[in-house]
Amino acid sequence: MMQFLAQVRRLEAVSFRSFPSTSTHYDGTWALRLTAGHPAKRLNSVNPLDPSDHAFVDARLELAKRRFESFGRPLVFRQSPLAPRELESLLDDRGWIRFDESIVMMLDLKTVDLSNAQDYVPIKDIGYWVDSFLELSDEAKNTKPGLFEVISSIKPNSGLFVKSVGDERVAAVRCVHDNDLAGIFDLVTGRGFQRQGHARSLVLSALKWAKISGARHAWLQVVAENASARELYTSIGFRELYRYSYRMAPAGS
Repeated sequence: MMQFLAQVRRLEAVSFRSFPSTSTHYDGTWALRLTAGHPAKRLNSVNPLDPSDHAFVDARLELAKRRFESFGRPLVFRQSPLAPRELESLLDDRGWIRFDESIVMMLDLKTVDLSNAQDYVPIKDIGYWVDSFLELSDEAKNTKPGLFEVISSIKPNSGLFVKSVGDERVAAVRCVHDNDLAGIFDLVTGRGFQRQGHARSLVLSALKWAKISGARHAWLQVVAENASARELYTSIGFRELYRYSYRMAPAGS
């Protein structure tokens, strides 16, 4: 169990570096991440990082609520296996809603054949990648400044990839190489180009780039209800490591 929790803790830290918030405050081992320029939950949530850190939970909840309110954000907890059970029980008792469960998956890069993956040179123009991602995804276009700011602040080596067919952009993905780990993020395929192999080929190209750069394992986060994405990642060789979910107080509480 200790080895598992250490692995989870390391991936949580890598996740923070791969999608950095503009403000992070620590209350003990609770990381309160807030970002004015982008509404993503992973950038605006409380992330408990030690199962044994459950002292004064009630008072700390109130402090976190006030901090989030002062930032203009609702209080959201992101709960991984590192969250204290006592906190889970308290939120259960108060009727907090659990939503958007996600799965963290890992892949040993030695086990995947990348010999036929296309060689893509990562894009240096962050604005072009952000425009491509927003064009291909359902994300609101007014998030562009915040997304640009977040990606610009990533410290580890970040590979930005866009696949085009002719003059039309069909898929995009982001890969962050952090020491021996490579994180796959924000994979999107445009409408009309799905289930044609574009996402798979782009992920394999990103993994090839990461492996050449020195990564030994790849990891990613996928929404549990996204069956097509889970099927794709499983077919490549990714396997589930752990899950996390978000929690929010019921309306009116």
